Amino acid sequence: MNDNAPSQLPESVDVLVIGAGAAGLMCAATAASRGRRVLVLDHANKVGKKILMSGGGRCNFTNLYTAPENFYSRNPHFCKSALARYTQWDFIALVEKYGIPYHEKTLGQLFCDNKSKDIVDLLLAECRAARAQIRTKCQIESIAVEQGGYRLHTSLGPVTCESLVIATGGLSIPTMGATGFGYDIARQFGLKVVSTRAALVPFTLHKKQLQQQSELPGSALAVSASCGAGGFSEQMLFTHRGLSGPAVLQISSHWHEGEAVTFDLAPGKDLGQWLLTQCADKPDTHLHNALAELWSKKLVQFFLQRQRIDSRPLKQYGERALAEIGAQLQAWTLVPAGTEGYRTAEVTLGGVDTDQVSSRTMECKQQPGLYFIGEVLDVTGWLGGYNFQWAWASGHAAGEQA
Repeated sequence: MNDNAPSQLPESVDVLVIGAGAAGLMCAATAASRGRRVLVLDHANKVGKKILMSGGGRCNFTNLYTAPENFYSRNPHFCKSALARYTQWDFIALVEKYGIPYHEKTLGQLFCDNKSKDIVDLLLAECRAARAQIRTKCQIESIAVEQGGYRLHTSLGPVTCESLVIATGGLSIPTMGATGFGYDIARQFGLKVVSTRAALVPFTLHKKQLQQQSELPGSALAVSASCGAGGFSEQMLFTHRGLSGPAVLQISSHWHEGEAVTFDLAPGKDLGQWLLTQCADKPDTHLHNALAELWSKKLVQFFLQRQRIDSRPLKQYGERALAEIGAQLQAWTLVPAGTEGYRTAEVTLGGVDTDQVSSRTMECKQQPGLYFIGEVLDVTGWLGGYNFQWAWASGHAAGEQA
Protein backbone atom coordinates (compact mmCIF):
# COMPACT_ATOMS: atom_id res chain seq x y z
CA MET A 1 0.00 0.00 0.00
CA ASN A 2 2.91 2.30 0.68
CA ASP A 3 6.59 2.04 -0.24
CA ASN A 4 6.29 -1.71 -0.80
CA ALA A 5 3.41 -1.29 -3.27
CA PRO A 6 4.06 -1.69 -7.03
CA SER A 7 5.23 1.58 -8.55
CA GLN A 8 2.82 1.59 -11.50
CA LEU A 9 -0.32 3.60 -10.91
CA PRO A 10 -3.82 2.37 -11.72
CA GLU A 11 -5.18 3.85 -14.96
CA SER A 12 -8.09 5.47 -13.16
CA VAL A 13 -9.56 5.89 -9.69
CA ASP A 14 -12.65 7.52 -8.26
CA VAL A 15 -10.77 9.77 -5.83
CA LEU A 16 -7.18 10.95 -6.05
CA VAL A 17 -5.71 12.69 -3.01
CA ILE A 18 -2.51 14.71 -3.37
CA GLY A 19 -0.76 14.75 0.01
CA ALA A 20 -0.32 11.91 2.49
CA GLY A 21 -0.46 14.01 5.64
CA ALA A 22 -3.11 14.19 8.34
CA ALA A 23 -5.92 15.62 6.21
CA GLY A 24 -5.10 13.56 3.13
CA LEU A 25 -4.98 10.21 4.93
CA MET A 26 -8.20 10.96 6.82
CA CYS A 27 -9.92 11.88 3.57
CA ALA A 28 -8.63 8.75 1.82
CA ALA A 29 -9.81 6.42 4.58
CA THR A 30 -13.23 8.09 4.72
CA ALA A 31 -13.79 8.05 0.96
CA ALA A 32 -12.56 4.47 0.58
CA SER A 33 -14.87 3.31 3.37
CA ARG A 34 -17.75 4.43 1.14
CA GLY A 35 -16.58 2.01 -1.54
CA ARG A 36 -14.74 4.63 -3.59
CA ARG A 37 -11.53 3.60 -5.35
CA VAL A 38 -8.97 5.90 -3.72
CA LEU A 39 -5.34 6.68 -4.51
CA VAL A 40 -3.09 8.93 -2.40
CA LEU A 41 0.06 10.42 -3.94
CA ASP A 42 2.87 12.19 -2.09
CA HIS A 43 6.24 13.49 -3.27
CA ALA A 44 7.94 12.68 0.05
CA ASN A 45 9.68 9.40 0.80
CA LYS A 46 7.24 8.50 3.57
CA VAL A 47 3.78 9.49 4.76
CA GLY A 48 2.82 11.73 7.65
CA LYS A 49 6.16 13.48 8.19
CA LYS A 50 4.65 16.45 10.06
CA ILE A 51 2.61 14.07 12.19
CA LEU A 52 5.76 12.18 13.14
CA MET A 53 7.64 15.30 14.28
CA SER A 54 4.70 17.01 15.97
CA GLY A 55 4.32 17.45 19.71
CA GLY A 56 7.97 16.68 20.34
CA GLY A 57 7.46 13.28 18.70
CA ARG A 58 4.28 12.48 20.62
CA CYS A 59 1.69 14.19 18.39
CA ASN A 60 -0.73 16.62 20.02
CA PHE A 61 -3.54 15.02 17.98
CA THR A 62 -6.53 17.09 19.13
CA ASN A 63 -7.83 19.38 21.85
CA LEU A 64 -10.70 18.70 24.23
CA TYR A 65 -11.92 22.28 23.90
CA THR A 66 -11.92 22.61 20.11
CA ALA A 67 -14.36 25.27 18.93
CA PRO A 68 -14.61 27.58 15.90
CA GLU A 69 -13.27 30.42 18.05
CA ASN A 70 -9.87 28.68 18.09
CA PHE A 71 -9.29 29.28 14.37
CA TYR A 72 -8.21 32.20 12.18
CA SER A 73 -9.70 32.78 8.72
CA ARG A 74 -10.99 35.67 6.66
CA ASN A 75 -14.31 33.85 6.95
CA PRO A 76 -14.52 32.80 10.62
CA HIS A 77 -17.76 30.89 9.96
CA PHE A 78 -16.24 28.56 7.34
CA CYS A 79 -14.82 25.98 9.77
CA LYS A 80 -18.02 25.56 11.78
CA SER A 81 -19.76 22.92 9.66
CA ALA A 82 -16.85 20.49 9.35
CA LEU A 83 -15.85 20.85 13.01
CA ALA A 84 -19.43 20.17 14.11
CA ARG A 85 -19.76 17.05 11.97
CA TYR A 86 -16.42 15.46 12.90
CA THR A 87 -15.53 16.51 16.43
CA GLN A 88 -12.60 15.95 18.76
CA TRP A 89 -14.69 13.22 20.40
CA ASP A 90 -14.93 11.38 17.08
CA PHE A 91 -11.17 11.31 16.68
CA ILE A 92 -10.65 10.39 20.33
CA ALA A 93 -12.99 7.42 19.76
CA LEU A 94 -10.83 6.37 16.81
CA VAL A 95 -7.68 6.63 18.94
CA GLU A 96 -9.33 4.51 21.61
CA LYS A 97 -10.52 1.98 19.01
CA TYR A 98 -6.85 1.27 18.26
CA GLY A 99 -5.92 1.14 21.94
CA ILE A 100 -3.49 4.03 21.67
CA PRO A 101 -2.63 5.35 25.15
CA TYR A 102 -2.81 9.12 25.50
CA HIS A 103 -2.91 11.85 28.12
CA GLU A 104 -3.98 15.45 28.58
CA LYS A 105 -0.98 17.70 29.01
CA THR A 106 -2.39 21.20 29.64
CA LEU A 107 -5.34 23.23 28.41
CA GLY A 108 -7.09 20.27 26.81
CA GLN A 109 -4.10 19.22 24.69
CA LEU A 110 -4.08 15.46 24.06
CA PHE A 111 -0.78 13.70 23.36
CA CYS A 112 0.18 10.11 22.65
CA ASP A 113 1.83 8.41 25.63
CA ASN A 114 4.28 6.72 23.28
CA LYS A 115 5.13 8.07 19.82
CA SER A 116 3.52 10.06 17.02
CA LYS A 117 3.94 6.99 14.85
CA ASP A 118 0.89 5.56 16.66
CA ILE A 119 -1.29 8.14 14.88
CA VAL A 120 0.32 7.49 11.49
CA ASP A 121 -0.15 3.75 11.99
CA LEU A 122 -3.81 4.34 12.89
CA LEU A 123 -4.40 6.31 9.68
CA LEU A 124 -2.59 3.73 7.55
CA ALA A 125 -4.59 0.93 9.16
CA GLU A 126 -7.81 2.78 8.34
CA CYS A 127 -6.68 3.24 4.73
CA ARG A 128 -5.62 -0.40 4.49
CA ALA A 129 -8.94 -1.67 5.86
CA ALA A 130 -10.83 0.44 3.33
CA ARG A 131 -8.45 -0.53 0.46
CA ALA A 132 -7.16 2.97 -0.22
CA GLN A 133 -3.87 2.86 -2.13
CA ILE A 134 -0.90 5.08 -1.28
CA ARG A 135 2.20 5.89 -3.34
CA THR A 136 5.12 7.95 -2.10
CA LYS A 137 8.06 9.45 -4.06
CA CYS A 138 5.62 10.59 -6.74
CA GLN A 139 5.90 14.01 -8.39
CA ILE A 140 2.84 15.62 -9.97
CA GLU A 141 3.88 16.98 -13.36
CA SER A 142 0.58 18.34 -14.66
CA ILE A 143 -3.15 18.40 -13.95
CA ALA A 144 -5.80 18.87 -16.61
CA VAL A 145 -9.57 18.81 -16.68
CA GLU A 146 -11.11 16.15 -18.85
CA GLN A 147 -14.67 14.95 -19.32
CA GLY A 148 -15.89 13.45 -16.07
CA GLY A 149 -12.89 14.46 -14.01
CA TYR A 150 -9.15 15.08 -14.14
CA ARG A 151 -6.04 13.66 -15.80
CA LEU A 152 -2.74 13.82 -13.98
CA HIS A 153 0.70 13.16 -15.39
CA THR A 154 3.08 12.03 -12.65
CA SER A 155 6.60 10.67 -12.30
CA LEU A 156 4.99 7.23 -11.87
CA GLY A 157 2.79 7.57 -14.93
CA PRO A 158 -0.63 8.98 -15.88
CA VAL A 159 -3.82 8.54 -13.90
CA THR A 160 -7.38 9.84 -14.20
CA CYS A 161 -9.90 10.51 -11.43
CA GLU A 162 -13.42 11.77 -10.89
CA SER A 163 -12.59 13.72 -7.73
CA LEU A 164 -9.28 15.42 -7.02
CA VAL A 165 -8.46 16.36 -3.41
CA ILE A 166 -5.63 18.78 -2.64
CA ALA A 167 -4.17 18.05 0.82
CA THR A 168 -0.68 19.42 0.32
CA GLY A 169 -0.42 21.50 3.49
CA GLY A 170 1.16 24.94 3.74
CA LEU A 171 4.66 26.39 3.55
CA SER A 172 5.76 25.63 7.10
CA ILE A 173 8.87 23.50 7.68
CA PRO A 174 10.21 23.03 4.13
CA THR A 175 12.67 20.40 5.38
CA MET A 176 9.58 18.22 5.93
CA GLY A 177 8.74 18.64 2.24
CA ALA A 178 6.42 21.64 2.50
CA THR A 179 5.96 23.59 -0.75
CA GLY A 180 3.47 26.02 -2.26
CA PHE A 181 2.23 23.39 -4.71
CA GLY A 182 -1.33 23.45 -3.38
CA TYR A 183 -1.54 27.20 -3.92
CA ASP A 184 -0.22 26.74 -7.47
CA ILE A 185 -3.03 24.27 -8.19
CA ALA A 186 -5.58 26.71 -6.77
CA ARG A 187 -4.30 29.49 -9.00
CA GLN A 188 -4.29 27.15 -12.02
CA PHE A 189 -8.04 26.78 -11.59
CA GLY A 190 -8.64 30.47 -10.99
CA LEU A 191 -9.01 30.40 -7.21
CA LYS A 192 -7.80 33.25 -5.02
CA VAL A 193 -5.13 32.64 -2.41
CA VAL A 194 -5.12 34.77 0.74
CA SER A 195 -1.58 36.05 1.36
CA THR A 196 0.41 33.67 3.53
CA ARG A 197 2.84 34.08 6.41
CA ALA A 198 4.49 31.94 9.04
CA ALA A 199 2.45 31.36 12.22
CA LEU A 200 2.96 29.61 15.54
CA VAL A 201 6.59 30.60 15.16
CA PRO A 202 9.35 31.88 17.50
CA PHE A 203 10.37 35.55 17.51
CA THR A 204 13.87 36.67 16.65
CA LEU A 205 15.36 39.69 18.44
CA HIS A 206 17.81 42.39 17.44
CA LYS A 207 21.51 41.86 18.17
CA LYS A 208 21.56 44.34 21.06
CA GLN A 209 18.57 42.62 22.70
CA LEU A 210 20.22 39.23 22.34
CA GLN A 211 23.44 40.51 23.89
CA GLN A 212 21.49 41.81 26.90
CA GLN A 213 19.91 38.41 27.49
CA SER A 214 22.92 36.28 26.58
CA GLU A 215 22.73 34.40 29.91
CA LEU A 216 19.05 33.50 29.55
CA PRO A 217 18.65 30.87 26.78
CA GLY A 218 16.85 27.91 28.32
CA SER A 219 15.13 30.05 30.97
CA ALA A 220 11.32 29.98 30.99
CA LEU A 221 8.49 31.65 32.89
CA ALA A 222 4.73 31.99 32.76
CA VAL A 223 3.59 35.15 30.97
CA SER A 224 0.55 36.70 29.39
CA ALA A 225 1.43 37.86 25.86
CA SER A 226 -0.63 40.43 23.98
CA CYS A 227 -0.51 42.02 20.54
CA GLY A 228 -3.40 43.70 18.78
CA ALA A 229 -6.59 41.80 19.58
CA GLY A 230 -4.71 38.68 20.69
CA GLY A 231 -3.81 37.62 24.20
CA PHE A 232 -2.49 34.29 25.53
CA SER A 233 -1.29 33.12 28.95
CA GLU A 234 1.31 30.34 28.78
CA GLN A 235 5.04 29.73 29.11
CA MET A 236 7.69 31.88 27.40
CA LEU A 237 11.16 30.50 26.64
CA PHE A 238 14.35 32.48 26.03
CA THR A 239 16.42 31.13 23.12
CA HIS A 240 19.75 31.95 21.45
CA ARG A 241 17.81 33.62 18.61
CA GLY A 242 15.08 35.31 20.63
CA LEU A 243 11.87 34.14 22.28
CA SER A 244 9.81 30.98 21.96
CA GLY A 245 7.47 28.86 24.07
CA PRO A 246 3.68 28.45 23.77
CA ALA A 247 2.79 32.07 24.64
CA VAL A 248 5.16 33.41 21.98
CA LEU A 249 4.04 30.92 19.32
CA GLN A 250 0.41 31.78 19.98
CA ILE A 251 0.85 35.55 19.85
CA SER A 252 2.95 35.32 16.66
CA SER A 253 -0.29 34.64 14.75
CA HIS A 254 -1.39 38.19 15.66
CA TRP A 255 1.95 39.91 15.09
CA HIS A 256 2.98 41.90 12.02
CA GLU A 257 6.42 43.32 11.28
CA GLY A 258 7.21 46.46 13.28
CA GLU A 259 4.50 45.92 15.90
CA ALA A 260 5.17 45.81 19.64
CA VAL A 261 4.37 42.79 21.81
CA THR A 262 3.69 43.20 25.53
CA PHE A 263 4.42 40.46 28.06
CA ASP A 264 2.86 40.51 31.51
CA LEU A 265 5.63 38.85 33.51
CA ALA A 266 3.47 38.14 36.54
CA PRO A 267 0.08 37.13 35.11
CA GLY A 268 -2.73 37.08 37.62
CA LYS A 269 -0.86 39.35 40.02
CA ASP A 270 -0.60 43.04 40.71
CA LEU A 271 3.15 43.00 41.15
CA GLY A 272 3.23 46.35 42.94
CA GLN A 273 0.67 45.20 45.49
CA TRP A 274 2.50 41.89 45.82
CA LEU A 275 5.74 43.72 46.68
CA LEU A 276 3.92 45.83 49.28
CA THR A 277 2.60 42.64 50.88
CA GLN A 278 6.11 41.14 50.87
CA CYS A 279 7.43 44.32 52.48
CA ALA A 280 4.81 44.16 55.21
CA ASP A 281 5.63 40.50 55.93
CA LYS A 282 9.43 40.56 55.44
CA PRO A 283 10.66 44.18 55.41
CA ASP A 284 14.36 43.25 55.62
CA THR A 285 14.23 41.01 52.55
CA HIS A 286 16.16 42.40 49.59
CA LEU A 287 14.17 43.06 46.43
CA HIS A 288 16.03 40.44 44.38
CA ASN A 289 15.38 37.77 47.01
CA ALA A 290 11.67 38.61 47.11
CA LEU A 291 11.41 38.40 43.34
CA ALA A 292 13.22 35.05 43.37
CA GLU A 293 9.93 33.59 44.63
CA LEU A 294 8.48 34.38 41.19
CA TRP A 295 11.39 34.04 38.78
CA SER A 296 14.77 32.32 38.57
CA LYS A 297 17.81 34.24 39.82
CA LYS A 298 18.99 34.81 36.25
CA LEU A 299 15.63 36.27 35.28
CA VAL A 300 15.47 38.47 38.37
CA GLN A 301 18.91 39.88 37.58
CA PHE A 302 17.94 40.49 33.94
CA PHE A 303 14.63 42.20 34.73
CA LEU A 304 16.20 44.43 37.38
CA GLN A 305 19.10 45.43 35.11
CA ARG A 306 16.71 46.11 32.24
CA GLN A 307 14.89 48.68 34.38
CA ARG A 308 18.11 49.88 36.12
CA ILE A 309 16.67 49.04 39.54
CA ASP A 310 19.03 48.51 42.46
CA SER A 311 18.20 45.77 44.94
CA ARG A 312 17.82 46.97 48.52
CA PRO A 313 15.82 45.83 51.57
CA LEU A 314 12.14 46.30 50.75
CA LYS A 315 11.59 48.63 53.71
CA GLN A 316 13.97 51.17 52.18
CA TYR A 317 11.81 51.88 49.12
CA GLY A 318 8.56 53.23 50.50
CA GLU A 319 5.08 52.30 49.36
CA ARG A 320 4.97 54.52 46.27
CA ALA A 321 8.37 53.37 45.04
CA LEU A 322 7.49 49.69 45.48
CA ALA A 323 4.25 50.18 43.55
CA GLU A 324 6.18 51.88 40.74
CA ILE A 325 8.85 49.16 40.71
CA GLY A 326 6.14 46.52 40.45
CA ALA A 327 4.54 48.27 37.49
CA GLN A 328 7.93 48.69 35.78
CA LEU A 329 8.83 45.03 36.19
CA GLN A 330 5.42 43.61 35.37
CA ALA A 331 5.06 44.83 31.77
CA TRP A 332 7.77 44.13 29.20
CA THR A 333 7.08 45.66 25.80
CA LEU A 334 9.38 45.00 22.86
CA VAL A 335 9.41 45.03 19.07
CA PRO A 336 10.71 41.70 17.71
CA ALA A 337 13.21 41.83 14.85
CA GLY A 338 11.13 39.23 13.06
CA THR A 339 10.26 35.54 13.27
CA GLU A 340 12.16 32.39 12.43
CA GLY A 341 9.88 32.08 9.39
CA TYR A 342 8.65 28.96 7.69
CA ARG A 343 11.82 27.11 8.73
CA THR A 344 10.34 26.42 12.18
CA ALA A 345 6.73 27.67 11.89
CA GLU A 346 4.21 25.04 12.88
CA VAL A 347 1.56 26.31 10.46
CA THR A 348 0.88 28.77 7.66
CA LEU A 349 -1.60 31.62 8.02
CA GLY A 350 -3.63 32.33 4.89
CA GLY A 351 -4.15 29.97 1.97
CA VAL A 352 -6.90 29.12 -0.49
CA ASP A 353 -9.74 31.60 -0.06
CA THR A 354 -12.60 29.79 1.68
CA ASP A 355 -15.24 31.93 -0.06
CA GLN A 356 -14.63 29.77 -3.13
CA VAL A 357 -15.08 26.45 -1.28
CA SER A 358 -18.15 24.71 0.17
CA SER A 359 -17.93 24.66 3.96
CA ARG A 360 -19.92 21.42 4.01
CA THR A 361 -18.00 19.38 1.44
CA MET A 362 -14.69 21.28 0.83
CA GLU A 363 -15.50 21.19 -2.92
CA CYS A 364 -14.71 24.22 -5.07
CA LYS A 365 -17.90 26.05 -5.95
CA GLN A 366 -16.81 26.86 -9.50
CA GLN A 367 -14.76 23.73 -10.22
CA PRO A 368 -16.76 20.50 -9.70
CA GLY A 369 -14.79 17.55 -8.35
CA LEU A 370 -11.90 19.67 -7.00
CA TYR A 371 -11.48 19.74 -3.22
CA PHE A 372 -9.12 21.53 -0.82
CA ILE A 373 -8.59 20.33 2.77
CA GLY A 374 -6.35 20.95 5.75
CA GLU A 375 -3.68 23.61 6.05
CA VAL A 376 -3.75 24.58 2.35
CA LEU A 377 -7.02 26.40 3.08
CA ASP A 378 -7.26 29.79 4.79
CA VAL A 379 -8.03 28.15 8.14
CA THR A 380 -5.38 28.18 10.88
CA GLY A 381 -5.80 26.90 14.41
CA TRP A 382 -4.29 27.91 17.71
CA LEU A 383 -1.39 25.96 19.16
CA GLY A 384 -2.46 22.84 21.02
CA GLY A 385 -3.97 20.21 18.70
CA TYR A 386 -6.44 22.49 16.92
CA ASN A 387 -4.73 22.26 13.52
CA PHE A 388 -4.82 18.47 13.64
CA GLN A 389 -8.52 18.57 14.49
CA TRP A 390 -9.06 20.79 11.43
CA ALA A 391 -7.18 18.22 9.35
CA TRP A 392 -9.39 15.40 10.63
CA ALA A 393 -12.62 17.40 10.24
CA SER A 394 -11.95 18.85 6.79
CA GLY A 395 -10.54 15.54 5.52
CA HIS A 396 -13.59 13.70 6.76
CA ALA A 397 -15.96 16.26 5.21
CA ALA A 398 -14.34 15.88 1.78
CA GLY A 399 -14.10 12.09 2.15
CA GLU A 400 -17.84 11.85 2.68
CA GLN A 401 -18.49 13.66 -0.59
CA ALA A 402 -15.61 13.02 -3.02
